[in-house]
Amino acid sequence: MLVLVAPGQGAQTPGFLAPWLDLDGVADRLRWWSAVTGLDLIHYGTKADADEIRDTAVAQPLLVASGLVAALALFPHPSDAYRVVGAAAGHSVGELTAAAGTGVITAESAMTLVRERGKAMAAAAAVTQTGMSAVLGGTPEAVLAKIAEHGLTPANMNGAGQIVAAGTLEQLAAFAADPPERAKVRPLAVAGAFHTEHMASAVSRLAELVPGVTVRDPRTPFISNSDGAVLHDGRDVVKRLVTQVSNPVRWDLCMETMKDLGVTGLIEVAPAGTLTGLAKRALPDVERVALKTPDDLEAARKLVERHGSPSTIDASPTWRLVVAPFKGIVELTNVKAGDSLVPGSRVATVRSHRDEQTITVPHGGTVVEWLVEDGDPVAPGMPLLRIHPQSSL
Repeated sequence: MLVLVAPGQGAQTPGFLAPWLDLDGVADRLRWWSAVTGLDLIHYGTKADADEIRDTAVAQPLLVASGLVAALALFPHPSDAYRVVGAAAGHSVGELTAAAGTGVITAESAMTLVRERGKAMAAAAAVTQTGMSAVLGGTPEAVLAKIAEHGLTPANMNGAGQIVAAGTLEQLAAFAADPPERAKVRPLAVAGAFHTEHMASAVSRLAELVPGVTVRDPRTPFISNSDGAVLHDGRDVVKRLVTQVSNPVRWDLCMETMKDLGVTGLIEVAPAGTLTGLAKRALPDVERVALKTPDDLEAARKLVERHGSPSTIDASPTWRLVVAPFKGIVELTNVKAGDSLVPGSRVATVRSHRDEQTITVPHGGTVVEWLVEDGDPVAPGMPLLRIHPQSSL
């Protein structure tokens, strides 16, 4: 199985978008997204200096734009991706890239939301002097205990021996002076304590905007960085895009889900390198390509040929699937074929060693058939129930 991932940070060095402009259609697309965001993305991606592109309000739109450009270069027609990409995920702001790539929202919606997200997070960061520091090494238990001792938040649980702590600059300074045993603390060049309570005002801003966004269910299983769950409801994806701004990123759980899915190939879209680096340690048997420049497209295409397989989600308009969010044991309700369900009806529960989740029907309809039996082990994204949607859908 092939998974496509989008970074939340990367090597956005001055001029990093320049090589992509040599591809047909890229400049036109960036001009359109520039009009959508009110930012000259071509200027920022080719001529701006390091200080200009470090600004959160600029850096985030550039990240999503570069990821979408790379994904579209690899898959010029989205339907091509749906036929070979088994799952998709994004780290932090990269979830907006993944949401557009899986068809949950349009590229224009992703660019609008990321522009507002960047501005709102920059404004929130300006209220209090905050930051983030990467913690490398140490045991997770010792690192988390020391983070809590200093009043910090584990904003990113990245796996592969990396946890990112976030909080005020005073808290981070005290933490650096008193690091966890056998761990190194490295300050990150970010503008604030992202994915913490310090971003509450940014959450409120995005919550005002998303009700007007056109949302569709993902065409490819979407792995949420909130908890590693596989999502099949577009509204749930968008809801999490809002709340993740102040919630920790659990990329460690995303990679656990990739293991459970049986992922064998991973492509990270531009500006790539961060997530493939984490996967090198956490998913050593998975073949990886960091799609940094157009020079990497050939390697990415060959990886697609070796590992691509159809999505488990069928786009047929005549019925919909309800899928498992993660690996576990399923417990069914007494719902049976022929029953008419209203949106939000509970149909099952999935339990694992780390979580328990009630499974509901996001869209109402008539039950066609169960695809599992009570007590069956299930994998993330595994179809559980087939329903015929309501005629109003």
